[in-house]
Amino acid sequence: MTGRRDAQKKRVYAWEDRVVAPADPSTLPFSAAQGMVDAIWRELGLRYPPKVEPLPRQARRLQADGSRLRLRLPETVPGWLLLHELAHALSSDQDGASDGHGSGFMGLYVQLLGRYLRLSPAGLVQSARAAGLAIHVEARPMFLDITSRTEPASAAPGR
Repeated sequence: MTGRRDAQKKRVYAWEDRVVAPADPSTLPFSAAQGMVDAIWRELGLRYPPKVEPLPRQARRLQADGSRLRLRLPETVPGWLLLHELAHALSSDQDGASDGHGSGFMGLYVQLLGRYLRLSPAGLVQSARAAGLAIHVEARPMFLDITSRTEPASAAPGR
């Protein structure tokens, strides 16, 4: 996605505001975020989780951001927003290539929301598609070479 326009970005944010955020009032203090990221990464059967860093204080319009190597988060982060940024980490690689808010990102995000917030994956997919969002429901982390994987399939997100 790097170098291209992120066509779904605004629609993803609107969908989150309407569907995801109201379903999850939980928040997490920054001090607990790295532990949560590490635990989720490990549970997904992955190694080398992204590093959690504070969101710069001067960031006014940015709630958080995520890439394969780092997540920048505010002092208190909603649970769904942490999962959003983890989906960015899963849908990008260490060289900066990214799916943005594309179909791969959405597939991974819905898998995380279903697994960790216990929201209905089918309901999320249906509402996302109704919002005009492309979603690849069987998406896997961008940085995995699926053809040479040695860990069991049950370690993949959403299983």
